[in-house]
Amino acid sequence: MSQSSASPAAHDQIIRPSGAGAMLIDGRAAADRILQRVGTEAAALSAATGFRPGLAVVLVGENPASEVYVKSKGRAASACGFHSLQHTLSGATSEAELLDVVGRLNADASIHGILVQLPLPGPIDALKVIEAVAPDKDVDGFHPVNAGRLVVGDVGRALVPCTPAGALVLLKQTATALGVRLAGCEAVVVGRSNIVGKPMAQLLLAENCTVTIAHSRTRDLPVVVRRADIVVAAVGRPQMVRGDWLKPGAIVIDVGINRIAPSDAGKARLVGDVEFETALARAGAITPVPGGVGPMTIAMLMANTLTAACRAGGRPPPEF
Repeated sequence: MSQSSASPAAHDQIIRPSGAGAMLIDGRAAADRILQRVGTEAAALSAATGFRPGLAVVLVGENPASEVYVKSKGRAASACGFHSLQHTLSGATSEAELLDVVGRLNADASIHGILVQLPLPGPIDALKVIEAVAPDKDVDGFHPVNAGRLVVGDVGRALVPCTPAGALVLLKQTATALGVRLAGCEAVVVGRSNIVGKPMAQLLLAENCTVTIAHSRTRDLPVVVRRADIVVAAVGRPQMVRGDWLKPGAIVIDVGINRIAPSDAGKARLVGDVEFETALARAGAITPVPGGVGPMTIAMLMANTLTAACRAGGRPPPEF
């Protein structure tokens, strides 16, 4: 990786020693800073235009994990000073009824961001619902219009999916703290989902990285990963990427959140897609799980909602 001569500002440094080689990338600290800034900018927007950013979350059915996520999003929205709504619909809600709710939110000028919590009950076509959300209110960044903007390099107009957007913030701040230029780095994204893998690759291309999208069926995957200056693991398999796959000094962004049973009696634990303990000995910096990319997802949802509100008010949105 090429080195930068710029000295990073203290407030940009989100890395700390692990005591075992690699630096740890503190996603909670980075997320807190973003949320603080979102709150400040939202107050400024309200003072200038008279309206608050509005976020509506739609939850269909009873999914305990989704209910937890939705509550967290609602708390974050309230803390940022947003106008926050939640529509909780029964699992028997029809596709037509859900589309009607989305249509009414599209027409509501007080709502700038709409999030339909996934997964949806089986009979409902999730893509049809995603396409029904107005692209400029699509704070999840899943609408084909926003995906297309990202693919053609129009990142400034796209609403970017929250998890890859947060991963990029962590990566850029880490690179700054380490004195590394992203341009020209070789990046490998392990995972090809529409939610993380593909948009992450587009964001890295926009940073002038040389990007490979790999996945569980890639031939000689360890060899592919080993040449990377930057590894983004988003394949959804616990501890799949091992430490000896990594190039020494690589920056590792572990997007995975997997719950596995402990080897002895006790509670299940969360692990990433990277074998963390072995990666510590070879990586230059790595996100822990939990405490890495996870907190950034909600922070970037709030940032996207603020961006959508600024655009609706005719004001330039802040950069994060």
